[in-house]
Amino acid sequence: MALGLYDIGCTTVYSARSDPRFSYCLYVPPGYRARAVRPELAVVIHGSPRTFMEFRDRFEDFGVSHNALILCPLFPVGVGGDGNPDGYKYLSEPGLRYDEVLLDIVAEVAARWEVPADRFGLFGFSGGAQFANRFLLLRPERLWAASLGAPGSVTLVTDEWDWWVGLRDLQDRFGATLDRDALRRVPVQTLVGAADLDADEITHREGGRYWMPGANAAGVSRPARLRALRQSLAEAGVTVTHEEVANVGHDPWPIMERAKTFLAAQLSQLRANEVR
Repeated sequence: MALGLYDIGCTTVYSARSDPRFSYCLYVPPGYRARAVRPELAVVIHGSPRTFMEFRDRFEDFGVSHNALILCPLFPVGVGGDGNPDGYKYLSEPGLRYDEVLLDIVAEVAARWEVPADRFGLFGFSGGAQFANRFLLLRPERLWAASLGAPGSVTLVTDEWDWWVGLRDLQDRFGATLDRDALRRVPVQTLVGAADLDADEITHREGGRYWMPGANAAGVSRPARLRALRQSLAEAGVTVTHEEVANVGHDPWPIMERAKTFLAAQLSQLRANEVR
């Protein structure tokens, strides 16, 4: 398919062919097919405010420097008609799998822009990091790296609890088991502001939509919960880079800058391995 004026650089917004309730935009480096290194794909997941185009714009420099297409999907509030703002964070709602929505969009992008997308890099902030945490556990074979920035709730690598706190009933819920070998092959970064301590929004309470036993077991604050996730992943054999950024609260931009550095290093390693 020939690419048009709005398909290069900071693109327009496209509806997803497989489910037009969802949409996405990209940053596509001009001349990406003619560069010395083949283009790769990095997926960036928005938080609750859904500022997905701003997230795309903030990743433009990464796309230019590393010949990477930046894909930013939009998961709107209330796609099931019930006003639920959080479904994408937990990967599923009745009749809907958000991991499959993303993979359908990735396949669409791979075909239209003619880029390899068997594996891609993944970054999410806040609610987007919840998505990235759970996508990593369910679909690790699709990732060459994952960066998780300040998730409010985490899913640990444990059979002590059911999903979403743990993985005990993963087979029943998703028809899949944890691929531990694939998970160990994904380098992971966990990032949070050291001053990101407001717990009101992230505390689960009985009667809430996502309340379940163990909902607050990973800790009270985002830093505490991310430490628990880092430990859980490390105990599963995953290589994890963890950072608590001094004097930073719940601010995506300083977190994103560190994520770009991490993803750049992993992309360089990926390309070096492909050459060998």
